[in-house]
Amino acid sequence: MNLRIPGPTPLPPSVLQSQTRQMINHRGPEFGKMLHEVTEQLQYFYQTENDLLILTGSGTGAMEAAVVNFLSPGERVLAVSIGNFGERFASIAKTYGTDMVKLAFEPGTAADPEAIARELDADPSFTTVIVTHNETSTGVTNPLEAIAKVVKDRDKLLIVDGISSVGSIELKTDAWNCDVVLSGSQKGWMAPPGLAFVSISPLAWQRYGKSTLPRFYWDLAAAKRLRDHADGETPWTPAITVFYALQTSLSELMEEGREQVFARHTRVAQYCRDGVAKLGLRPYADPKFASNTVTAFYTPEGVDSRDIAKQLEDDYDTVVAIGQGPTTTTTMRIGHLGFCTEGDIDAVVDALGKTLRRSPGAPTS
Repeated sequence: MNLRIPGPTPLPPSVLQSQTRQMINHRGPEFGKMLHEVTEQLQYFYQTENDLLILTGSGTGAMEAAVVNFLSPGERVLAVSIGNFGERFASIAKTYGTDMVKLAFEPGTAADPEAIARELDADPSFTTVIVTHNETSTGVTNPLEAIAKVVKDRDKLLIVDGISSVGSIELKTDAWNCDVVLSGSQKGWMAPPGLAFVSISPLAWQRYGKSTLPRFYWDLAAAKRLRDHADGETPWTPAITVFYALQTSLSELMEEGREQVFARHTRVAQYCRDGVAKLGLRPYADPKFASNTVTAFYTPEGVDSRDIAKQLEDDYDTVVAIGQGPTTTTTMRIGHLGFCTEGDIDAVVDALGKTLRRSPGAPTS
């Protein structure tokens, strides 16, 4: 199967094989050594010297962890949204009783740093900004460096959903002063779903001390305390097989080199965008902010994306993602993060072209 969705992503054979190892004691030195090793390697790709904690859970779990550890009921929070996952983060913040104000931008476009600045200047009571770096529902990457400057110039806490960007797209956690950055194993890390990552700045730890929201499973201070134990542990039973996979995938990514990994994603993304354009399909994302991990595009007018996706899977064993929310039937998305080459893109674009040519209203190019 040619799996080309924004996550979970295909796994290299070595990563698949690594999961066949027997279980180990998650309170023993072997696991502790692995925990410290992968933590340091994640920090390298995060480009941070801040604390980095690994949780057993999904990316959405990391979002919830960020809310319950660093925010309080009634606290004024600006949630910047450019799509489905920005909406999800805003919803989590609202669910926990924060005074959440959503600043939404038209889907397919990036957030405007100046608009964020105006919002913060108009209401100094905001304490925190939540933003998605890379929005897979629309194939857009926000100008995070510029957004971070606006936020930090006003001394606000910055929480970043980097779930589909860190490890694939450059995100300079420390240089850009990002206080909390989230990611998940099933994206560019070339590992299965099941682990979530959270980097935490000193300012964020200060905010942890002031937060009044309840937390138990997602208590990051507990995770730090056990991680820093002599042997290295997690508070709760970890997804050990996913740790095996992550250890293997990070070793391969380290061997490739951080800048080379980012360059590969840039190259393959452009290759995919070019391939989709040759089919006469219109991009959904503003080209200036097109994502290097997922390409989103409109289907031809009158052609239902769900029908195209079904034909691709049935006839060509190729799986792509359809749109989300209001564009469910009119857009499609090709994921190209993690274990992906130009050859994989050739296969999906070729199958897409053949399928579209059989569909009424499809372009003839």
